[in-house]
Amino acid sequence: MPSRILRKRKLIPGATSELVIEAPHIAAKAKPGNFVILRVWEDGERIPLTIADADKDAGTITLVYLVMGKTTAHLETLDAGDDILDLCGPLGRATEIHKLDGPVICVGGGTGIAAMHHIAKGHHLAGNHVVTIIGARCEDLLLFRDELCSFCPEVLIATNDGSCGRQGLVTDLLVERLTNDKTVAEVVAIGPVPMMRAVAEATKPFGVKTTVSLNSIMVDGIGMCGACRVSVGGQTRFACVDGPEFDGHAVDFTELAARLTAFKDQERLSYEEFKSHGCTCSK
Repeated sequence: MPSRILRKRKLIPGATSELVIEAPHIAAKAKPGNFVILRVWEDGERIPLTIADADKDAGTITLVYLVMGKTTAHLETLDAGDDILDLCGPLGRATEIHKLDGPVICVGGGTGIAAMHHIAKGHHLAGNHVVTIIGARCEDLLLFRDELCSFCPEVLIATNDGSCGRQGLVTDLLVERLTNDKTVAEVVAIGPVPMMRAVAEATKPFGVKTTVSLNSIMVDGIGMCGACRVSVGGQTRFACVDGPEFDGHAVDFTELAARLTAFKDQERLSYEEFKSHGCTCSK
């Protein structure tokens, strides 16, 4: 059943966009950490996107995506009023959120900031003190800063070029905070694999529980195909049904990174062909 795009906002023109989609059945059950799988056109692939926000009253969900391949490039051709052919969700295990004895630090990078926003809001609603740390190469690439500032008492920013906040990496701010605050109860990290790996390595000496959301390759999203398998604590887990969130200190990030690039050449060729033809006739 098609799902209508109600609003579209280009967060970073040509690179990252936000869609508000009419999906009352998903919005009614969506929780922080859940994701959806969508198909843009009949012959298209199925891709997972984490739910960045959900409004049960309005019956909408918010998705944020980075244009990095054929499917997301095709998705970028759609606008408000257009339909997404298939939208399945909410999928995955929701984030474990409960009242904590100390602050929770939510770390986000890239489009992962949008997914982290939903989790940070969930912790805020649970009565936890939420510290968010977001990072990007420069100020123009920072996402959801205003949204996070609307409910987070502390929003810390790191940019590579120093154009906003502290010059450096999100891990610099994280280590500084953990060094000065021994009451931190948990760290949640969502973003590129190298960033999540760096966060897990940074928190390990402090013995702080660290949760990461894994963006492994998925096909069906219900545990049937096995494409999303990851190694956690020496055991094979399926990110779509066992996750997508796992103990960051137990994840085999080397294997995850290798699996994510397994079809890199094919993905590049498909994307280049789409761009060269500019065809949207299969919408």
